[in-house]
Amino acid sequence: MTHPAPADALRAALADLVDGLPPRQAAQAVERLIANYRGDTPTDAPILRDRADVVAYAAYRMPATFAAVRSALDAFAAAVPGWVPGGHVDVGGGTGAATWAVSDTWAGTRPVTVLDWAEPALALGREIAASLPALREVRWRRSRIGAALDIESTDLVTVSYVLNELTGPDRAALVDAAAGAARAVVIVEAGTPAGYARVIEARDRLIAAGFRVAAPCPHSAACPIVPGADWCHFAARVSRSSLHRQVKSGSLAYEDEKFSYVAATRLPAEPAASRVVRRPQIRKGQVLLDLCEPDEQLRRRTVTKRHGDLYKAARDAAWGDSWPPGED
Repeated sequence: MTHPAPADALRAALADLVDGLPPRQAAQAVERLIANYRGDTPTDAPILRDRADVVAYAAYRMPATFAAVRSALDAFAAAVPGWVPGGHVDVGGGTGAATWAVSDTWAGTRPVTVLDWAEPALALGREIAASLPALREVRWRRSRIGAALDIESTDLVTVSYVLNELTGPDRAALVDAAAGAARAVVIVEAGTPAGYARVIEARDRLIAAGFRVAAPCPHSAACPIVPGADWCHFAARVSRSSLHRQVKSGSLAYEDEKFSYVAATRLPAEPAASRVVRRPQIRKGQVLLDLCEPDEQLRRRTVTKRHGDLYKAARDAAWGDSWPPGED
């Protein structure tokens, strides 16, 4: 029997959930929850309080979280070709978007545990996961995310859109716990200056713990971006549902989820030779590429028609790609 790809199965499961929720109620719940997420949230107060909250927010945010984590995992997988995680722990995973992204990146089944403090989110995550055979045996465990966090030994730990909810000491404790438990850690945050700052903070702790950065950086030295002057982030395209369009009052069929991330590992890794860190600018007869390069510098490279096949590749290059082509 052929099963749908995780991305398609997730889209269908979320559509079924929203089908029974009045559109106005769903939109109002999402707007309130977004306002809460943008504010300061104490670590002992789960934002998702009941099923209505969780259904609305899952329908609105899971596709974007899936797309961002999937993009980060794709870059990580390119840096560790042939490796497949034998186990996965998703910290602060809520309804489990990152578990779907991992399953979409690496086929097969593996022991998976989702840790979160919001029981309604875990319950809904379990319900949605039943639609994908690879996720039916996932363990959904309620756990406080912070200094008391205990992560079982595993190959891969993902932490997506969680650090923003924690205090500084709890962020440090989470990253240290992940580093102590896993061979690979992938952390994703919102693609804002503040999200990037949290990612850099985590990146520094992972390197101090003996990890090597596999993506997006082509090196494990200090980030060349001057704090406050710019920030490193990427974009993943997300198909908008009717709920998205209603909340955003927009008509476009898609939106771009901006995110910052770091993927680090104790495994042998082959980072990109360089990384495209802005949308390429296509001009007449030339393409301008903004690159993070292995000598810890940011540089703009101009690729012209004189470069032949490289020029064709530059025209096809996307924000977040490795450069030159064929390095993945």
